[in-house]
Amino acid sequence: MQKPTVLFINRVYPPAKGATGRVLRDLAHGFARDGWNVTVLTADAVSDTSMDGVVKVIRVATKPGKTPRRYAMVWVKLLWAALRLPRYQMVVTLTDPPMLVVAGRIVAKWKKSTHIHWCQDLYPDILPALGMNIPDWAMNILRKMAQRAMLSCDRVVVIGRCMARHMAQSGVDMRKVSIIPNWPDFELTPAGRAKIQKLKQKAELFAAEKNKSLLKGHEHLKTRPFFIDDAPKFRVLYSGNLGRAHPVATILDAAQTLMSTNPEIEFVFVGDGDGFDTIAQERAQRGLDNIRLLPPQPLSRLKDLMEGGDVHLISMKHEVSGLLVPSKLYAALAAGRPCIFIGPDSSETAKVIKEYGAGSIIAQGDAPKLAAAILKYRNDGDVWFAAQNGALRAGEKYIPANSISSWIKGARDTIRSRVA
Repeated sequence: MQKPTVLFINRVYPPAKGATGRVLRDLAHGFARDGWNVTVLTADAVSDTSMDGVVKVIRVATKPGKTPRRYAMVWVKLLWAALRLPRYQMVVTLTDPPMLVVAGRIVAKWKKSTHIHWCQDLYPDILPALGMNIPDWAMNILRKMAQRAMLSCDRVVVIGRCMARHMAQSGVDMRKVSIIPNWPDFELTPAGRAKIQKLKQKAELFAAEKNKSLLKGHEHLKTRPFFIDDAPKFRVLYSGNLGRAHPVATILDAAQTLMSTNPEIEFVFVGDGDGFDTIAQERAQRGLDNIRLLPPQPLSRLKDLMEGGDVHLISMKHEVSGLLVPSKLYAALAAGRPCIFIGPDSSETAKVIKEYGAGSIIAQGDAPKLAAAILKYRNDGDVWFAAQNGALRAGEKYIPANSISSWIKGARDTIRSRVA
């Protein structure tokens, strides 16, 4: 029996950084394990074709940068490359670059393929919420193009209930819409943690045999191996991208409030994005010595990093509710840590935290309430452990296997419906 074929199209794919690229890679390999012939069309500095295990990866050369002009060029090159490829039974488009659903519609129509659009962000509606000044006439054109492309899709996959509500308001046939949440990195799942633990045990045994003296005086590394210091800290961790959709003013104000009263509380930001420059400037201007900035960390250190935080912060502008869902929520849940979400109460992130009792919801701009919530987790062990148990329960649901199996079932059902 001939294998079904699928083409994924997205600007980013590992080894490039980014949570979207990593979930795409997980899904592509999940399809391959299910018996599909899988190709990923993506962008990079140099054009080439290679194999990522059993997944074929085709890269088109593009110039770096995130300006509208650069995104437009990537969009055109991905479309042109997809049109030149053989026919695939299914085309799956993501949302990087923006409006990729329109390119997917063109490819699917030309190749007579089924088309699934995977909404990580809802374009073009999210653009004004990110502070981009786009003329009304241009927004109207983009909205009509996106709506026409969405309506033509055989299936639309969104990553949160709030996004599904937004789809319903835009006129998309909800019978075509599936809600499949994103997932944490494999290294944070039970299977991934077990694998890493075995590797660490082997490495520790080897190091101990080679030089036992290396372990003396570093016993604290056994419990919190990522942060190497002698001073005990209660760490409030923000890990991941910090872009236009993730405001930091509330966090900075809370850090300033707690700096003098609770110097043992440390705010740690790990990742990249424009927001890190803002934090660095504010830290210097306000003298916020309780803030630490770290660059993105390799996946090999991800488990230690995430478990090194006592509380995890997630931030999202109210204006983007229903237009995106921060993936860092699932990493925090997988690490079994209480979450504090600074953002809209109606969003998917807030709903998950409330459903499982996995943390607190703080309105954007309410720095005193954020500081009070952090202090409560710092001082009340019962509150912290209750939220941790909620995070662990949620982490058992939001795992790669659940979402990937839903994806594959939906893809096969879509092809069968199209054939029928």
